[in-house]
Amino acid sequence: MPALRFLAAVALAGAAITASAAENTHVTLQNKLAQCQGCHGIEGWKTGYPEVYHVPKLGGQKAAYIVNALKEYKSGARDFGTMHAMAMDLSDEDMEQLGEHFAGGGGTKSAGNQPAAGGK
Repeated sequence: MPALRFLAAVALAGAAITASAAENTHVTLQNKLAQCQGCHGIEGWKTGYPEVYHVPKLGGQKAAYIVNALKEYKSGARDFGTMHAMAMDLSDEDMEQLGEHFAGGGGTKSAGNQPAAGGK
C-alpha cells in the first residue's frame, strides 16, 4: 500500500510540473502584440533586411488586410523571412485578434512599406 501512495504522489507531481510548463510556454495575445509592436509600433523605424526601408505602421489598417497579409506570410505567398517566421505560430484566431486590434487604432498610421530615400 505505501508503494501505491508513493506512485500516486509521483504521478501528481509529474502532472503539476507538466501543467506548470504548459502555463510558462503559453503565449498570450499581449505577447504577440508586443512582438508586432517591436517593429511596427516604433515611429520612423527602418529595417536593413533585405534592403533598408521604413517599416509600415499597422494601426488603422483594415482587419481583413492584416489577416490576409499574415496568412500570406505564413503560407509563403509573401516572401519575407522575418514575417514568415513570425506568422508561422499564429492561429487563424490569433490573426483575427491581431487584425481587430490594429484596425481599432492599436498603433500609428504610416504611408506604408516605402523604401527609404537614398537607401537609408
